[in-house]
Amino acid sequence: MEQQKLPNVTTAIVLSIIGYVCCCFWGLPALVLGIIAFVLLRSDYKKYLAQPEAYSNIGQWRTARILAIVAMVIGAIYLLWVLYQISNMGGWDAYMEKTQEMMEQWGIEE
Repeated sequence: MEQQKLPNVTTAIVLSIIGYVCCCFWGLPALVLGIIAFVLLRSDYKKYLAQPEAYSNIGQWRTARILAIVAMVIGAIYLLWVLYQISNMGGWDAYMEKTQEMMEQWGIEE
């Protein structure tokens, strides 16, 4: 029997890497993309458990799983940090006011 590759491993790796790159946007992209990758990998693992001898890339699956977990953790930590910073500034209105002041200081117009 010829071995196949688990279908969602490459997609999960790509999603996790994109999540790392986009984690600076409040952590949400990393968190969302990591969760999507993790769900895809979970479905692949169920396929692997049903027929372990039919699939050859379980090592790549493990790597993708680690990448997805790290992307979720980084995204969650960064999101919590941003929320903490906003609450320390005095809420959303104070955050937006500070942002406006910084934009005026640097000469950036809306």
